[in-house]
Order: sequence, then C-alpha cells, then structure tokens
Amino acid sequence: MVTLRVDPFPSSNELDALWLEAWGERAGRNFSQIPSRSLAHIGAYENDQLVGFVNVAWDGGIHAFILDTCVHPRVRRQGIATRLIAKATRIAQDRGALWLHVDFEPHLTSFYRTCGFEHTEAGLMRLSSQMNG
Repeated sequence: MVTLRVDPFPSSNELDALWLEAWGERAGRNFSQIPSRSLAHIGAYENDQLVGFVNVAWDGGIHAFILDTCVHPRVRRQGIATRLIAKATRIAQDRGALWLHVDFEPHLTSFYRTCGFEHTEAGLMRLSSQMNG
C-alpha cells in the first residue's frame, strides 16, 4: 500500500534514486535545499521507500507551482500521481495560495486536465542556452 506524507524531507539520495527510475537519468543536482524553500512537498511511500514525489514551489505570496511530479515506473497506473497532485492542491490552498500553476509536456495534457488544470498560454526560456551566447 502506498501512503502519502506531507513535507517528509527525503534525502538527496532518495530523491536522486527516484528521479533515476522515473526519468531515466540522474537529477544532476542536490535536492537537499529544495524542500525547505517550498510551500510544501509530498512523498509517496511504499514500505518506507520513496516511490513518488511532487514539489509545490511558491512566490511567497498567492502563486504556487507544481514541480518535479514523478512516480516510480513499478507503481505507475495506480493513481499515485493523481493522489499526489490532489494532496498538493489541498495543501497549497490551505497554506494560502490562490493560484496553482503547472507546466507540462503535451503528452501529459490529459493527466493534468483530469487533475483540474485549465489551459493557459505561458512562456518558457531555456537559460543555459542564453549563457552560451
């Protein structure tokens, strides 16, 4: 059985291992400072192993942002990501956010629409390419 924990502060090693399984690559960053700066984060655990995660970043005011949603492939298609987003939505609202934003790739449109997100226009700039000239 998978249980959700609010603000569990998983270690960088736990998050990196999940990231590797979920995305097929190492995160390439130290996660340890991220949760302490977030509005909230939710971990999905199976027998004390981190199998899902979502971060709720924020602007310090009324806007919160869903980031890093991932679920271990072994437990996908069981509603865990949907539960993570639903919990993140409630926590963000309870902690004062009025708006919840998410960016996603086109193949995830149906998932996020099912979670209650509406279509908006947004912009994106890859900063690393800007630094190269």
